[in-house]
This record gives sequence, C-alpha cells and structure tokens, in this order.
Amino acid sequence: MAYSKKLDFETDEIKAAEIAKALSHPARVAIIKFLSEQKSCICNDIVEHLPLSQSTVSQHLKELKNAGLIKGEIDGPRVCYCIDKENWKIAKEIFLDLFKMNFESMKTKCC
Repeated sequence: MAYSKKLDFETDEIKAAEIAKALSHPARVAIIKFLSEQKSCICNDIVEHLPLSQSTVSQHLKELKNAGLIKGEIDGPRVCYCIDKENWKIAKEIFLDLFKMNFESMKTKCC
C-alpha cells in the first residue's frame, strides 16, 4: 500500500515522527537533558549552558515546544520553560511500543 499523504498514517506514527524530528538535533537533546535536571521552570539559564546564541536557542526551544515536549509560560518579559510531563509520558509510550517490535520472529533472513 502506497502512502500519498500524512493523513494516511496512524496518529501514533505521525506523533512519533514529529517527536523524532524535534529530537533530531544535538542542541535539542541537550536542552531536554538540561530541563529534565531542573527542579523548576527555567527562564534564562538555558543559553548559559549551551555553546549557542540566544536566537539559536530560541529557535530550538520553539521546535521542542511545537512538538509538545516542553512548555513555556510568559513571566514578564521572558518565557520560562520546563518539560511537558504529560506529553513526555505519551512520547515515551509511543517509542517504547516502537522499540518493542520483535524482529527475531521473521521467517526469512534479510541482508
């Protein structure tokens, strides 16, 4: 069966691809790691922990937020970020299901 457009895929497949795309840059992985180590939302500290400019970090934060992995709240002139725990739990379940696939049961050898 050929897939012609995004709507032909299952919801979990679309979400997995969106999350994978959001995590496809090392800076975004570093941001997720940094945020996961914090006890509260972080406003300006993220830029100080990465070898990137403020504008570049902001773009990466936007991608992570669009994928639902983090959330941001406006606090005066700044935005404070933290992990979106509910969406992170969903992402974890999607990828656990994906990586549970059992390829040992394949009847034929390949490659």
